[in-house]
Amino acid sequence: MVVQFVAFLGAYHRPGNLDPRVAGVVASLLTTWVTFVPCFLFILLGAPYVERLRGNHALSAALTGITAAVVGVIADLGLYFAVHTLFAAGDTLTTGPLNLHYPQPATVRWTPVVIAVIAAVLIFKLKWPVLRILGVCALLGLVAGLIGLPGVTG
Repeated sequence: MVVQFVAFLGAYHRPGNLDPRVAGVVASLLTTWVTFVPCFLFILLGAPYVERLRGNHALSAALTGITAAVVGVIADLGLYFAVHTLFAAGDTLTTGPLNLHYPQPATVRWTPVVIAVIAAVLIFKLKWPVLRILGVCALLGLVAGLIGLPGVTG
């Protein structure tokens, strides 16, 4: 819902003739509408044809390629967030069209590392459900922030 939040802030700061709160709410509702309605329309209108498309080998190959690209994007985002959460600073190696961002090991943030290790143990060793692990990690982060442990907010 980052898009909704950005829309709210943008309209709140430039409300035009409206009250800033009203402009923010209207912008966030409009953004949510235009973000989700096309997705639901694609699903609801396309669902009857999905089973027929499974037999189409050319389309299946294209969808396999798209799936691989989406997995790559998700992996890239996961790596980006891990590097920027677990380390306070990083450098960029640029060679030709390649820009590789890598962390500075001396700037490790130990509080997020400990929370990540706890999450890994809970999910892989103890086989906890993901929502329970998210709750535990959120609680650990909240406690760490409230008692002022380093690496939680910056």
